[in-house]
Amino acid sequence: MVGGRSSRSSDTLVASRVVPELPDLVILEEAFQAALVGRPLVAWDAPQSLVVRGTSSEIAALVQVPLDRVERRGKFITLGFGVDRVVVNPMLTGRLGLGTPGSKALSQTAVVLTFGPRRGAAPRRSGGSRGSASWTAGADWMPPDDAMVELRYRDPTRMGKVYVLPHGVSRSVAGWDEQGPDADDAGFVLEAWRARITRHSGELKGLLKNQAFVAGIGNGYSDEVLWAAGLAPFRKRSSLAPEEVDALYTAMREVMRWAIDELRRRVPPRFEIEMRDFLRVHRKGGSGCPRCGTTVSQISPGGFVTSWCRGCQR
Repeated sequence: MVGGRSSRSSDTLVASRVVPELPDLVILEEAFQAALVGRPLVAWDAPQSLVVRGTSSEIAALVQVPLDRVERRGKFITLGFGVDRVVVNPMLTGRLGLGTPGSKALSQTAVVLTFGPRRGAAPRRSGGSRGSASWTAGADWMPPDDAMVELRYRDPTRMGKVYVLPHGVSRSVAGWDEQGPDADDAGFVLEAWRARITRHSGELKGLLKNQAFVAGIGNGYSDEVLWAAGLAPFRKRSSLAPEEVDALYTAMREVMRWAIDELRRRVPPRFEIEMRDFLRVHRKGGSGCPRCGTTVSQISPGGFVTSWCRGCQR
């Protein structure tokens, strides 16, 4: 299910170009829920122990405890073991994938959680909290219930973190408390969006990437949302007319749904790869805009690509 690369430098370069965002993590939530829930944790290995926030005794207490849920919040993945949790924040370069014990892991694998055979019946394949994950049922990549399976976290720069959070232990998870509502949260309705956006200023791309405003959108999907809304990335929020505020909300919701559907088809079984080739404008500088045909503009301030159409994004 996983393979290797030739060098650490190329690993870091490739990983740094694509940051995990909400659609990527929804796929992980749904796939790991289907593949891992009901299995006991039988081993924990941390070749890169610097990414772990937790003690050896806290980790040992999780061994033989069944995983009972996988959840996503913003750009975080949570593994639930009864009242205890493990929270993964991949940040810029972290990647999660499934593997078979004994198979070769990707270079710079930081943490490996080994799960045993599933205890009892397989969980109902309803996916995460946001919708159906029927796409996982009968999938070729699904490990058999009687097999061992590894959840592997790889991070070439060790920037991301894996937090062990036993019940009753207070341990800060960087960025968790500052999050705004998830971009795909069913309760985040248009009226709430209108009220919330008036409390934030700055350029539109920066606003969408601000996790305190709305959680889960990063560099790539902010370009896609702004293209779908017909709004330029460097427009000021204060310049938006009411109908443009609403158009931005509609575009955000539609792009999230569209991308999740695309990734359900495209990603498995390589869950550690962030798929971006289907995006309409992000990293498509020099090509024709799929809406108006104008050449897509592209710049890379601070190493992060911004792509947009000067012809139809105003």
